[in-house]
Amino acid sequence: MVDHGVVIRRHELTHFEWELLAPLIASAGRGRPRVEGRRVVNGLVYKIRTGVSWRDLPERYGLWKSVYTRFRRYAINGVFTQAATDPGPGRRRR
Repeated sequence: MVDHGVVIRRHELTHFEWELLAPLIASAGRGRPRVEGRRVVNGLVYKIRTGVSWRDLPERYGLWKSVYTRFRRYAINGVFTQAATDPGPGRRRR
């Protein structure tokens, strides 16, 4: 799949999907620099779609433990629920 001249892997978000999800993801505060948000979310998508164990997550998504920690944080903070129920800016629910 190609999105604006960039190859998007099969289990990764398109640019449009990322634009809808990005506002729901908090930016880094202080402390250690975080792995890029889109990279981690693509790791979450890969994990969910393939069923691979956390420890077998490909390195291109960052350390498996970082992806898992972010997954737990998003689940606790309701990011997935909000993403499923919020149609996005300028869009109506069907």
